Amino acid sequence: MCEQGSGSPNPTFRPVRCPLPHLPRLAHPPRKATAVSPHTTSTPRSLDAVRPGRTHWLELPPHRTSVRVARHATQARLTSWQIPDEACANAVLLVSELVTNAVLHTLSERILCGIARMTSDRFRLEVHDGDLSGRGIPDRRPGLDDENGRGLLLVREIADCWGITRSPLTGGNAVWASLATVL
Repeated sequence: MCEQGSGSPNPTFRPVRCPLPHLPRLAHPPRKATAVSPHTTSTPRSLDAVRPGRTHWLELPPHRTSVRVARHATQARLTSWQIPDEACANAVLLVSELVTNAVLHTLSERILCGIARMTSDRFRLEVHDGDLSGRGIPDRRPGLDDENGRGLLLVREIADCWGITRSPLTGGNAVWASLATVL
């Protein structure tokens, strides 16, 4: 199980508790996706419909401290679901990268972070920003000496499948990733 980190999360987040819409089942086994996927993102109502009691949403301010809050909340939730350590560590890394991207590269007033236990062997992460600029998310190719720009490369390598779409919750970008509980 995931070990909970020391320290308490910043109290500036607000859990979003509301019933969540039904997600369609994949017609084929999950596979690595390209930067844009036809799969849709969820709403709090959709994820609760799939696995009642197996969802968790956070509403975060667009501050750097929100990254730490999202990491702690993700780790705590996955620990409560008894997700194995390696899968938990991967999820915490992906949430950290996605929330960091939303904080640093969008003009969001709020960021939503969702975690759902879809089945006994699969869970899903989502980060919705409020960037209404319409710029989308660039497909960066960082150079060897660049210190930034590898977040989505990590998502691409770690997630079983992932995608980017327009968020039905915020109107901005929504990035989702699906991971197996056992690697």
